[in-house]
Amino acid sequence: MIPLFEGKKITASGIVKGEGNYTAEMFAGDFPQFTDGEGTSHLPTTVLDMFIEDANSTILPDVWGKRWRYASGLFVAHRSALYLKTFKESSATPHEAAADMVGVVKSATMGDTSVSYDNSAITEGTKKWGTWNATEYGAQLVTEARAIGISGSYVV
Repeated sequence: MIPLFEGKKITASGIVKGEGNYTAEMFAGDFPQFTDGEGTSHLPTTVLDMFIEDANSTILPDVWGKRWRYASGLFVAHRSALYLKTFKESSATPHEAAADMVGVVKSATMGDTSVSYDNSAITEGTKKWGTWNATEYGAQLVTEARAIGISGSYVV
């Protein structure tokens, strides 16, 4: 891998070579929480492959240096976590799947049942980084991006 300064020079020049070669096997080893314990992913193969393909074209070894594998895994884990949040055995319809609110309960009423949420932390967090603050993996990826000095980059 190239030194950090060399990676920044390449990024600044706009001349970035190649793509990453992160694999489903690497992801299963690096983030076993997304498998059944025997290496089989909780995601459909086509979805996992798409997330890995996106990571390989976005998280480039020339830019990320020694952090490339970890950053690629965080990218795939973030997208996988968002995907898995949309699935529940109890969600028989799209309406039920979409009904899950995210945020801190702001107020609750018992008579005629009413709950309101404070989503301000999430909406504030998405102003600069989109959904990357919606999972711990995305937040860690943003932190890594800032650490190597590519905070102005856009991650797909």
